[in-house]
Amino acid sequence: MKKASILILCLLLLCGCQEKAEPAEQHTKTVFAMDTVMELSVCGGEDLLAGAENIITDAEARLSVTRSDSEIARLNREGRGEVSDSTFALLERSLELCALTDGALDISVYPIVRAWGFTTGEHCVPDPDALQALLPYVDYRKIELRAGDEVLLGDQMQIDLGSVAKGWLGDAILEYFRSNGGSSAMISLGGNVQALGAKPDGSLWRVAIADPSGEGYAGVVEIRDRAVVTSGGYERWFEQDGVRYHHIIDPATGAPAESGLLSVTVVGESGLTCDGLSTALFVMGLDRAADFWRQSGGFEAVFITDSGICLTEGLASAFAPLGRYENTEMVILRRD
Repeated sequence: MKKASILILCLLLLCGCQEKAEPAEQHTKTVFAMDTVMELSVCGGEDLLAGAENIITDAEARLSVTRSDSEIARLNREGRGEVSDSTFALLERSLELCALTDGALDISVYPIVRAWGFTTGEHCVPDPDALQALLPYVDYRKIELRAGDEVLLGDQMQIDLGSVAKGWLGDAILEYFRSNGGSSAMISLGGNVQALGAKPDGSLWRVAIADPSGEGYAGVVEIRDRAVVTSGGYERWFEQDGVRYHHIIDPATGAPAESGLLSVTVVGESGLTCDGLSTALFVMGLDRAADFWRQSGGFEAVFITDSGICLTEGLASAFAPLGRYENTEMVILRRD
């Protein structure tokens, strides 16, 4: 459902692997999948990239909502059916996030996303009555997971895992690298950035966050063994009758979220969690999102609003503003 605009500074991605007794060689690969460009960089055997590409290909074949032969498309047509173990596990995790965010993230919002044309490219503002008629079919609580990897959707419901799929995929790729001798890696899956370890020289990775205005970068965050995922309404949008409509839909209204936020970046250990939460927090708006962070923990976040940048206290020393935000005062959100 979203195309994050986290941009890695190219200079910082080009890490040379330092020589050791048996030097690890850096390998890179570009893959186009899930309607986005994916950049992979890993220190280890070159065959790691081939294995990662196989993981990407398999995930797209199972999870794509627009491929008629995918498991998700089949579920949406038939309303029920068995899926692979991996897809079932992803659905379990996704529904947990839906519940955790009280529906601010809802994987059953697909019929409404499609009505706005964000999956077909035929953008339009739906008739208000048509939207109201679709809202009863948006309710993650009506999705039932049964023994034997069986999934049952509620009446006329359809799902889309686009809000979590790239995060889950990033987790899977880094686990594959880690389990097969990869010593350091950075991957960017259409803006979802994840790092394995630190850079080969031991320094931290630096990931730049886009300025929602389109003018360069808003800041840079230093990480190791973390995911960095941004959601914002500035990359995928269309304009009709002088009004701009973005792709992040509020499941409660069926319309693009009007939360007062320009973008939300979530930093944490799990790419899947960061992916889902970046959408949910954007829908919530700053006040609800800050309360959610205080109550939930386990992640850090950067919120960009019309008035500036707010970030959670765990990023106070890891984040540096850039561009037009460089000389502005940041608001630090604290738990106390």
